[in-house]
Amino acid sequence: MIYFDHNATTPVDKRVVEAMLPYITSFYGNPSSLYKMGRLVRSAIDTAREQVAALVDVPPSQLIFTSGGTEANNLVIKSISDHSVIATSVIEHPSISELARQWGDLHIPIPVNRQGVVTIAAIEQLTQRLAKPKLASVMMANNETGGVQNIAEIALLLKSAKILLHTDAVQALGKIPVSFAQLAVDFMSLSSHKIYGPKGCGALVFAKNLNLTPQLIGGGQEGGWRAGTENVAAIVGFGKAAELAKLELDSRAEHCFLLRQQLEEGLKSIPHVTIFSEQAVRLPNTLQFSVEGIDGEMLLMQLDQKNIAVSSGSACASGGGKASAVLTSMGVEQQLAKGAIRVSLGKDNDAAEIKQFITVLKSFVMKG
Repeated sequence: MIYFDHNATTPVDKRVVEAMLPYITSFYGNPSSLYKMGRLVRSAIDTAREQVAALVDVPPSQLIFTSGGTEANNLVIKSISDHSVIATSVIEHPSISELARQWGDLHIPIPVNRQGVVTIAAIEQLTQRLAKPKLASVMMANNETGGVQNIAEIALLLKSAKILLHTDAVQALGKIPVSFAQLAVDFMSLSSHKIYGPKGCGALVFAKNLNLTPQLIGGGQEGGWRAGTENVAAIVGFGKAAELAKLELDSRAEHCFLLRQQLEEGLKSIPHVTIFSEQAVRLPNTLQFSVEGIDGEMLLMQLDQKNIAVSSGSACASGGGKASAVLTSMGVEQQLAKGAIRVSLGKDNDAAEIKQFITVLKSFVMKG
């Protein structure tokens, strides 16, 4: 199979599996236990916390392990009083956008331009409102288009207006440099399974002296912010995946960028192809396109029959035959948006797979 859906999930790196196995088969103690096995397991969690923290340039004490990016996003939003105003960009992951809708009139949508970018003018307008939001959430990189936001500049403007900033860095992590310190945000969500780690593990990074409202009560785990016995093997896997991502960041990014360039050249040889967010800064591995007159979900299934796995958008918001909410918010015409296909490349893809994909795609397009 040609796997081009790494923004949905990545295969677990063999080196990560090797790191996890002892904590499934041998070191099975509860990390809250005081005997030797419990202490050994606790030490493994501490090491993993250091590894993930190092990847995003933050002290380990400011990182909480969660079940994934969705839980991390929910923990931030639900920590804000429901009597407070919040603002979220219109291209957020469903775990932000669906929750934000519950705020009703207290929710402010932050628009994007036709390239899917939150403009500085939109942020300046937000800071000048009489009823300023307590929190704004702007994702670092979009899971569909790959568009990267200028989070550092946004954070600076919001800080001057005393507005907290959360960024969902799930898609950016392991693909481009992510520094919590340099971005100067207040909260950041991360996920393991986007960086060749296991599913079911993520993290929330938070600034010093900021309080959260725990959503899981019943134990003192994770500094009291997230109760429940830790998923030790997954946390260890996340730590190893983070360590590898830090070591291999540059080579992975260069490899995927060169493949994306090859993909773009191939797509431009096909008539009536639109590449979304083409003029924006994008993740090196991500390209979303549409072919005029071609239904995206039908094309996806045709490619699947040829053992090529791609996506029509977010794996967490697929189905129903609806146009992508992200593309709609960018002003993309409905029929073109409904034809969208996302290709998200990984470290193990190669040029031969790109060539085969273009050949197969051309055969389907030419048939009409």
